[in-house]
Amino acid sequence: MSNKWDERYSEEQFAYGKEPNLFFKEWLSKYPPGSILMPADGEGRNGVYAAQLGWAVTAFDQSAEGRSKALALAKERNVTIEYIVSDLADLAFEPASFDAIGLIYAHFDADKKAGFHKLMDGWLKPGGVIIFEAFSKSHLAYIAADPNIGGPKDIGMLYAKSELSAGFANYEVLLLEEQEIELNEGAYHNGKGSVIRFVGRKK
Repeated sequence: MSNKWDERYSEEQFAYGKEPNLFFKEWLSKYPPGSILMPADGEGRNGVYAAQLGWAVTAFDQSAEGRSKALALAKERNVTIEYIVSDLADLAFEPASFDAIGLIYAHFDADKKAGFHKLMDGWLKPGGVIIFEAFSKSHLAYIAADPNIGGPKDIGMLYAKSELSAGFANYEVLLLEEQEIELNEGAYHNGKGSVIRFVGRKK
């Protein structure tokens, strides 16, 4: 899997642009800066944005090419981030290490989702927030209509609201919805798609 992302991120352009995801940008601004974990942060557009707001950012991804682009973007924006090249299963943070977690198009294999959600819940402090946006299971029809929208073609990697409710059951749900949106994010997220959006505060 890392080879696929290394190939994509080795292109000169930023695959999903340099600007943050709009939903992440909207919700992150509601909270005072603290420590934030950015899983599957790719070329760093969201982690770098968080750092610009004063957050202490720890990002990770499987792609070394993604890390190089992210650090270059951070330098361009005059901020610093910690960026680890690793699979999520190999990471070992202390419990309650982060004030927030940004899960933006962090799609995982179906058999790993529940375990990964449990890991991330353990790393989040009580009172901390998760900001989540990813493609819904309904999104397959949008890919069939327009492949330029991007997103996984494996339905197991796509999300249903019930998965978020189950994976983060001990959270105050601030938002949980499935919505059709128009994406304009670089070369690989363009057009109309279906997403799940979730914001939860850990009790």
